[in-house]
Amino acid sequence: MAKVAIDVVKKAGVNVDELLKLLIKNASAELTTYYYYTILRANLIGLEGEGVKEIAETARIEDRNHFEALMPRIYELGGRLPDDMKAFHDLSACPPANLPKDPHDAKALLEVLVNAERCAVYGYTQICNLTAGKDHRTYDLVLAILNEEIEHESWFSEFLGEGPSGHFLRRGETSPFVSKFLK
Repeated sequence: MAKVAIDVVKKAGVNVDELLKLLIKNASAELTTYYYYTILRANLIGLEGEGVKEIAETARIEDRNHFEALMPRIYELGGRLPDDMKAFHDLSACPPANLPKDPHDAKALLEVLVNAERCAVYGYTQICNLTAGKDHRTYDLVLAILNEEIEHESWFSEFLGEGPSGHFLRRGETSPFVSKFLK
């Protein structure tokens, strides 16, 4: 499978090494964000924090799903994930979503969350631009992830009072765009 996938993508004019580097960096961002969001979510307490907790949990689970969906494509294209978790963490396309200095400041927590999502939107847009009309499988996968990242960003930006987005929290369903890649 990898031989054909690599050949088709190369013939379409995509630099496979560049694409793999971006996919691995974004896979790292997804897995590390899943970890950091676990910590952030645990600190969303009190009147302000509890309102954000469900949304943070949805984004957290979907980021894990994004990692799970990216991993097979990385291997299909002849890539692999680093053996060392610390090295993998340090490859992340986005900076760590660390707790703010005051972990009880819900607005500061929201700023961390929205900035992580904005970084992801930029990263996946770059991969979509690289693969559009050339690598249909990667494009379809990354576009699905991009759609979910845009929703995550909109949820957090609304809590910050940046204006309405028209997006609504999903009830009972996670990863509606990416789920077809997880089967």
